[in-house]
Amino acid sequence: MFAIDSIVLYVENIQLSMAFYEETFECQPKLLSPTFAVLEFAENVKITLKQVNALTPSSSVRGGGTELSIPATSRVVLDNLFKQWKQLGVEFAQEREESVYGVNFVALDPDRHRLRVFA
Repeated sequence: MFAIDSIVLYVENIQLSMAFYEETFECQPKLLSPTFAVLEFAENVKITLKQVNALTPSSSVRGGGTELSIPATSRVVLDNLFKQWKQLGVEFAQEREESVYGVNFVALDPDRHRLRVFA
């Protein structure tokens, strides 16, 4: 069986993306090279950031288009996180809303990757 080491998000500006994730997830990104960083805010997977102009091999794929699904431990935790991110000026594709599978919201990172938090 295979194991997944990390999920790679393509970004336009590594420094801007690192600052965003450091602030919103209260984690300390590790810059592994001038164009590659790792975020360790999740328990079982690493999220890595790769600057698109340094991809090998090169790719026409740009940032955005990925969605990370992030479970909150409770609705209270979700509500507090939503308020905190609002105060930080995070952009939202979807405000907090109730749906058939619970409550959720979708935030956007600087490259428009979607961060869906649900409870």
